[in-house]
Amino acid sequence: MGWLQSLLSPLKKLWFQLNSTQKKRRGTYILYEDVKSCTYEDVHVLWSILVESNSTSLP
Repeated sequence: MGWLQSLLSPLKKLWFQLNSTQKKRRGTYILYEDVKSCTYEDVHVLWSILVESNSTSLP
């Protein structure tokens, strides 16, 4: 039974990693809708800085 667990463990880690990145993207999109509706210019500037910093880290 230990061999089955050693086989499934990397697959489980990969599944959780892929699932968590999708949730992060969805959360960022929800935040984007809030930023779009905001009238303050500094919020838009901070949002652009956040987007630029995240775009460099993505492959």
